Amino acid sequence: MIKLNVNKLASPIMDYLSDGECHTLKEIREFCCTKFNISDEEKKQLLSSGVPIVNNRVSWALTYLKKAGLIEYPKRGVYNITSRGKESIKNGTEHINVEYLQQFEEFNAFINASKSKEKSENISDIINDESPDEQIQKAISKLNSSLADELMTEITRISPYDFERLVVRLLIKMGYGSPNFNDKAVTKKSGDEGIDGIVTADRFGFDTVYVQAKQWNKDKSVGRPEIQKFLGALAGQGATKGLFITTANFSKEAKEFANKNLQSKIVLVDGDELCNLMIEYDLGVSTVEIYKVKRIDTDYFNDEF
Repeated sequence: MIKLNVNKLASPIMDYLSDGECHTLKEIREFCCTKFNISDEEKKQLLSSGVPIVNNRVSWALTYLKKAGLIEYPKRGVYNITSRGKESIKNGTEHINVEYLQQFEEFNAFINASKSKEKSENISDIINDESPDEQIQKAISKLNSSLADELMTEITRISPYDFERLVVRLLIKMGYGSPNFNDKAVTKKSGDEGIDGIVTADRFGFDTVYVQAKQWNKDKSVGRPEIQKFLGALAGQGATKGLFITTANFSKEAKEFANKNLQSKIVLVDGDELCNLMIEYDLGVSTVEIYKVKRIDTDYFNDEF
């Protein structure tokens, strides 16, 4: 995990800009990566928005320093130190951190508008190892985790046959075929020969996916024998693609067996992944609030007014 935050980045960034020259955002990022020995693998770690975590944290550190008035950007993507910044580093840069920035009214106003004329007493609750983008991402993850628990409770209450129908509806939402092709996707309650559902793999119905849906207790584990039975059912249908979905978990042996290079490809989806997919594809859930996160439109400012 990348261990960079404002406290760690503020001092070296100020030290880097102490030469009084203008430096590009790219140069500052490269300096920080070298300073903290950030590996190529760490540089590739992304937020859910697709922005590299390292870039995001360096950008926020620059934002905090600018809000405190220690640096400025005279033009897009370029930074240099201000007169206040030069005054701040007369005795070195080691002391420059979040606590130090709190002495500046502009910084506190940025952190907490309602306390613009006093220091934020809970600054550690606002700024930690994660950038605001990451904190939003983590908050959404927590909300979805709680929602997934509620979903699982509801899923276990419906009948096994309705669970099979729910699974097929999810697959249709995910783009497997279409409602017209899959209107009879759920097999009969009896005599299904180990197959609970059949969906087309594409909108034109060129290929078929056979589904096994097991509504088991979340604490139980689907073992290898169940997967072997499903493989036998697929063979009986002459099928090459199988999807085994359960509200429970899969044993290590079951996963290993499914991952073998078998004649039929079997994909396993456990209860956690099932709930996550339902949330992602809006099945059984509804949107209560939408928050828009915006960033500067650089193309706009490059055009002539």
